[in-house]
Amino acid sequence: GGFGKKVGAYPGYICSIVASIVTGRPVKWVEDRIENLSTTAFARDFYMETEIAATKDGKITGLRCNTIADHGAFDACANATKWPAGLFSIISGSYDIPAAHVSVDGVYTNKAPGGVAYRCSFRVTEAAYAIERAMDIMAQKLGMDPVEFRMKNLIRREQFPYTSAFGWVYDSGDYQTALNKAVETVGYKKLRAEQKQKQEAFKRGETREVMGIGVSFFTEIVGAGPSRNCDILGIAMFDSAEIRIHPTGSGICRLGTKSQGQGHETTYAQIIATELGIAADDIMIEEGNTDTAPYGLGTYGSRSTPVSGAATAMACRKIKAKAQMIAAYMLEVHDDDLEWDVDRFRVKGNPERFKTMTELAWAAYHEVPPGMEPGLEAINYYDPPNFTFPFGAYICVVDVDVDTGTTKVRRFYALDDCGTRINPMIIE
Repeated sequence: GGFGKKVGAYPGYICSIVASIVTGRPVKWVEDRIENLSTTAFARDFYMETEIAATKDGKITGLRCNTIADHGAFDACANATKWPAGLFSIISGSYDIPAAHVSVDGVYTNKAPGGVAYRCSFRVTEAAYAIERAMDIMAQKLGMDPVEFRMKNLIRREQFPYTSAFGWVYDSGDYQTALNKAVETVGYKKLRAEQKQKQEAFKRGETREVMGIGVSFFTEIVGAGPSRNCDILGIAMFDSAEIRIHPTGSGICRLGTKSQGQGHETTYAQIIATELGIAADDIMIEEGNTDTAPYGLGTYGSRSTPVSGAATAMACRKIKAKAQMIAAYMLEVHDDDLEWDVDRFRVKGNPERFKTMTELAWAAYHEVPPGMEPGLEAINYYDPPNFTFPFGAYICVVDVDVDTGTTKVRRFYALDDCGTRINPMIIE
């Protein structure tokens, strides 16, 4: 993602461009840190009223949330015409809630322009906070442990793909296993026993420090997005990738995203290396060059790998399909008689006969089958069939001095589902 505030078209951008056109000279727009913090659309001012209904034994039956969103003096957000409540409608979270309703009213104030997320995906963070806070309060009212209450209402593995009350289709998940692992890892039962002992000591006046244990579970909606759901001012939000393999076996991939430190160059190169068997070091990644980049809607909302990364993989498969035909021609066999093995096509049952991708790259420009167009390149426009729905369980243990309010975080445990780990080092 791009952490939100890079999405907006700020006045400084427009003024610089117009000034350059009018004067015929390069114009640079510079702002200092205070100007940036006070005028960019990086924060939200939300007032949320959330209600959940549940049976006495702890089964949730309904959810309702009314939200007032401060959009500042004017609207600077990426307006998605197909999202009535934005992605805030992920507020049902990870729970099997049969009925739910959410409303979001945007209001104009005298503050900096708003409407774009900062370190979250178009209102996902606030939605997760709202439902998790409500879950804690309901657990207290029912006299249930917050883990027990959550476990009772989490969507079960056998329910996937699961359609939420708001119509989102969660593709997969194993929520109970994730929460169980988090609980077991931190020694949750022992922590609760210790907390009880500290509470009793506090009541006896033996200590002025109490212990808190916070539990939360979230499901995000990211990877915008499917054109049936996503657009910016009517422009579909799918992406594309353009890949060319040179005769030497090296390659270049052009995309419409732009890395801001997330490691796109490494991730995209590894996808190509895995798909085509070309060393990642031999692949050039070119992003964000408006003179050469194919169609794309940019980097934000945790969308680059799920959308542009997928487009990259699909373009690779088009290239591989052509390379297979060239290999079959060179080895004098049918296409179906070949199988892929890491970086080469080999004849089934006769692995000694093969052609590597490097050999096929050279042949694509010098030894193609009759009637085949030379070259080895492809472009893929990837319109994802759905969003992605990563999830996680977090547990935090704190000690609080009741007189000073000083809080010490003793332990924080985070378990995140991130799907296929393309590069574990980037994740870490």
